[in-house]
Amino acid sequence: MPKLLTVDDSASMRQMVAFTLRDAGFEVCEAEDGLVALSLAEKQSFDLVLADVNMPNMDGISLIRALRGLPAYQYTPLLMLTTESTMERKQEGKAAGATGWIV
Repeated sequence: MPKLLTVDDSASMRQMVAFTLRDAGFEVCEAEDGLVALSLAEKQSFDLVLADVNMPNMDGISLIRALRGLPAYQYTPLLMLTTESTMERKQEGKAAGATGWIV
């Protein structure tokens, strides 16, 4: 079963995403910010990471950059799931290593 990590400082958003993905048959772990997510990713392997952009402690783009620096996450799909839709932010995410951007 594929293992996914969803990262968002909004508990309701994390729960909604996790519920939907679990219902689709995925194993889901949740993190409330980028620092917690990075810690989890260093200890276990995920097949996909879905991250918000704006979070306390470590934002999603910084998380993507940090994950891409880990050998285990060089080819893992890393998606931004956010309300941010400006081209500048999308380009910043792409430069950090984001695979895709979902608004």
